[in-house]
Amino acid sequence: MPAIWLHPTELDFPSPDSFDTPDVIAVGGDLSPDRLYVAYTMGIFPWYNEDEPILWWSPEPRMVLFPEDLIIAKSMRSYFNQKKFEVTYNTDFKGVMTACKNTNRDGQDGTWINDEMIEAYYALHQRGHAHSVEVWQNSDMVGGLYGIKIGKIFYGESMFATVSNASKFGFINLVLKLKDEGIVMIDCQQKTRHLSSLGAISISRAQFYTILKKQAR
Repeated sequence: MPAIWLHPTELDFPSPDSFDTPDVIAVGGDLSPDRLYVAYTMGIFPWYNEDEPILWWSPEPRMVLFPEDLIIAKSMRSYFNQKKFEVTYNTDFKGVMTACKNTNRDGQDGTWINDEMIEAYYALHQRGHAHSVEVWQNSDMVGGLYGIKIGKIFYGESMFATVSNASKFGFINLVLKLKDEGIVMIDCQQKTRHLSSLGAISISRAQFYTILKKQAR
């Protein structure tokens, strides 16, 4: 089944189980907090450029991290032993998203994070579903990340750093916190070397949805 156009007001998404397309399963709709929440309960997320309609993704394969498989490299342990950074949660959600928006990334022109998306995710944050991690050094926010938590799954969205290893420090802290909270899987969306070095692996979309159906509630 090819990707479908979403109704402008109805919130129904097609089940990713019914698709043989590799990544994009739906187009259109809006970024209302209700639609975003429904999408994430189904493991679907928006990712698009400003001059495009909204594209809704369910990647095949899917990059995930199981918290118990987190790898903390020896080079990072000194950062924790010396307490080089301070980490907070949900103290500056918009600031984290804006910093992610303004981060230059290798191989990408511009960003998919626009002002509409920041407002949409901030609305989810106000409802208690979207969360941010802030990494501080000398009262300056030097790194951070944000994502969505539903049930026992955390959906990571984006991260930034202005100081070496700041985002990695924040991510490791978050994974340890989520593990203590009973989170069973962290969705990392697309494969990167950075995430692989932390223990993330690629699984099939079918495997991903088997876990999601048990845990996303």
